[in-house]
Amino acid sequence: MRANFSFNLSEREIHIWTLPTEASSEVVARFERVLVSEEADRAARFRIGYLRESFVIARGALRSLLGLYLNVHPANIRFVYGLRGKPALAFAPGIEFNVTHSGSLAVIAVTKGCPIGVDVELIRPLTDMQDIANRFFCPEEATEVMSLPLAERERAFFRCWTRKEAYVKAIGDGLSTLLDDFRVTVEPNTAVRFVHVAHDFAAAEAWMLHDLCIAPDYAAALAYRDQERSLRLYPIVDLNELFGAS
Repeated sequence: MRANFSFNLSEREIHIWTLPTEASSEVVARFERVLVSEEADRAARFRIGYLRESFVIARGALRSLLGLYLNVHPANIRFVYGLRGKPALAFAPGIEFNVTHSGSLAVIAVTKGCPIGVDVELIRPLTDMQDIANRFFCPEEATEVMSLPLAERERAFFRCWTRKEAYVKAIGDGLSTLLDDFRVTVEPNTAVRFVHVAHDFAAAEAWMLHDLCIAPDYAAALAYRDQERSLRLYPIVDLNELFGAS
């Protein structure tokens, strides 16, 4: 790996890794070899080729990165799953991680000792943006998004979506958490934060929220339950470097 990459994780540090999910068949095959049978079976269920490859790369890269933190071969990483399916390390419970992917990028966040969630979305036109905002966002969030000038509205929508999804992924509740049960800030030039969590304004103060600048056409956000931690955001990784380092 590059000299500026580090796998020494301090107690109050979060590492953010961004990786492409498109690669040659050779790279995909190398990642596939580190998957366990359950993951290989899950990959095989994707009927669309690029979705299968995206899953293989994201899961294989996750295993490779965690292996570097733990000094363990990627194939020997073992996961356990929460009630809603959120993965965790079976034998290193102090390390927390989360992974997400959209478009042609995956993002992996790694830290110690606190729940963490990350979400990324390719910013793209949505003909039903207002309907989605009205259905899933708090009324205040939907109003703020749709009141922005047209040129800013698309990015604001995905900014709101990723902030909310990052929280849902951090608590590991999946679809059981309603996105309008908590509120985040939305408008440009407004501090990134939770306004309330389950309509409790004091509870929101226990959570931190960050936007992540990973690529021009993407929105990404990170949420965790703690006071502010130091973020180390790495440039997009060359997938071949993972093989040489792991």
